[in-house]
Amino acid sequence: MMNLTRRHFLAGVAATGASSLMVQNDGTLAEAQNSRTPLTTAEPGANDARVKKLVGYFRGVAPKLLRPAQGVLHRPSISPSLPGKAYSTQLWDWDTYWTARGLFRLARLTGDKDLHRTVGEHAQGSLLNFFDHQSEDGRIPIMIDVNDADFFGCLRTQAPNPNNQAKPVMGQLALLIADELDDVTWLAPQFDHLLRFYDSWKLGNQTHLGLLVWGDDVAIGDDNDPTTFGRPFFSSANLMLNCLYYQDLRAAAELAHRLNRTTETQSLSLRADELKASIQKFCWDRRDRFYYTADVQCVDRRAQLIPDAHRGMAMSWQCLPLRIQMFTGFLPMWCGLASAEQASELLHIHYLDSDKFRAEAGVRSLSSEESMYSLVFSSNPSNWLGPIWIVVNYFVWKGFKTYGFSDAAADLANKTVGVLSNDLASSGSINEYYHPDTGKPLSHPGFIDWNMLVLEMI
Repeated sequence: MMNLTRRHFLAGVAATGASSLMVQNDGTLAEAQNSRTPLTTAEPGANDARVKKLVGYFRGVAPKLLRPAQGVLHRPSISPSLPGKAYSTQLWDWDTYWTARGLFRLARLTGDKDLHRTVGEHAQGSLLNFFDHQSEDGRIPIMIDVNDADFFGCLRTQAPNPNNQAKPVMGQLALLIADELDDVTWLAPQFDHLLRFYDSWKLGNQTHLGLLVWGDDVAIGDDNDPTTFGRPFFSSANLMLNCLYYQDLRAAAELAHRLNRTTETQSLSLRADELKASIQKFCWDRRDRFYYTADVQCVDRRAQLIPDAHRGMAMSWQCLPLRIQMFTGFLPMWCGLASAEQASELLHIHYLDSDKFRAEAGVRSLSSEESMYSLVFSSNPSNWLGPIWIVVNYFVWKGFKTYGFSDAAADLANKTVGVLSNDLASSGSINEYYHPDTGKPLSHPGFIDWNMLVLEMI
């Protein structure tokens, strides 16, 4: 058995495939025209030398992330790291999606049609590798090693299974591939795998509030998020989990539409709308003007504990907000479910008017005002208590773009380019996470993965 590393407690959605979202005058969201970069050589970043160096670096390492079929990975797939490095023999859930986004973007920026085609083949292979190892009840492993299809035990037959399964990004990955290849027919014989995946979430992890909960705190993405890490099993309706699921349902509904599966288009859209309503009702805090993870442990036990006593006042609340301000509070902007007013409040109250999240290197993963804020290095779990993660910068940048906050988005993109280009210039590689105030690397040189999302930000 392999040694436990960061990835064994981490696995860790971009918005709507190739489509983008725009805010209309009434505050609702509408699909915008496809605006992705044409597959011709482009001059990124207005001749920004930093951008050119980053593009050149990623162009050099990109082919090394494209792995042939190996072991239990019967199809070609995308690796999160370079050969010989940690995680290089593994296929991870959301890491695959983010890396695929970066690789497709790289191919378009450089006009490399061969790379674009090969990335498409490996992205398809990655998704199908996950489907190959799906359980009878629809669960998908978080990570597949070439020698072990279910290291975390999430496919074991038990109900409910506290071992977390893959994060809900499979629909988003499928839509990304369909958009980039301008073809959805390849997914037709596989689409029921997606439906079974969502049914497994509903069966094992959906609460009576409509929100999903993690089973335990292993591989939740933002490893030591205090609203989930160390908390009781099945108690944390983690905000990132629910935003990912909302976005995945929307992606799957779009795929169903393209496949002419009318019934599934309607049912998936309805499930997304219902989840949106639950997030708004139970996660938006009107006092703080911020979104929080919800604690769903609230249970009226008087009938059990004092059965002969007069019942009296009803327990009118069904959950409690865990008022710890993580970067996840911005994710309803990323997935487009926040209202225009809520988005403006998130921008001004929690970003522009304070440095609790805003930092020289981007967006702090945890507010600096929280008591658990810490910038120490940790690999197990990896540290999401303040350091800068490029995927966090990307989430918030995408939200700013979605709601038309162009200046804030441009500033955040510039900071992200600066952090990575400075690291590349000084060390010859890029790292996993960074000090928010100095931009100095804090861990794992040579990390690729979602760092490639910077290419979407230029």
